[in-house]
Amino acid sequence: MADRLRSQAKLEQLQARFVGVGHSSTTKYEWMVNQHRDALSSIVGHPPLLAYMSTALGESRTQVRQQMLEKMIMPCGPPPPTN
Repeated sequence: MADRLRSQAKLEQLQARFVGVGHSSTTKYEWMVNQHRDALSSIVGHPPLLAYMSTALGESRTQVRQQMLEKMIMPCGPPPPTN
């Protein structure tokens, strides 16, 4: 029982520290948005990854950076309707 409580406490600590970890009421859409934003910010924040993406897409680094920053606004499209 103590192990279970310790695990729960560690999970709550991670959830408080890192937004992307989620919590019990995190929806699938929110989790996907967090994952996409994390990936996009990692690409934009690491120049070698940005250079790789710009080469693969055949565009300049500034254009790819701008596109990825704009995509971070709504990376997975509009949120699903709530009933």
